Amino acid sequence: MATVSPDSVAQDQIKAFIERIERLEEEKAAIAGDIKEVYAEAKGNGFDTKVLRKIVSIRKQDHNERMEQEALLELYLTALGMAAAPSEDELA
Repeated sequence: MATVSPDSVAQDQIKAFIERIERLEEEKAAIAGDIKEVYAEAKGNGFDTKVLRKIVSIRKQDHNERMEQEALLELYLTALGMAAAPSEDELA
């Protein structure tokens, strides 16, 4: 009966993990390339890719987190005199 050493089992596991990670890294690179192509296509159609990236980022956020960030942004802009004061209609 053949004996399997713990070292060879660990080596096999490490090798399997590394190979899986390498395959996923290749897939990630391919997906990143696909995303880059979509942004290039959007740019070619006249869309601002910085704005598209911002929208993608915003859509990833939780609604409450986004509302909190927007409120803080408005507060900071107001403190710096960079935001328009609310109109009388907005105050009523």
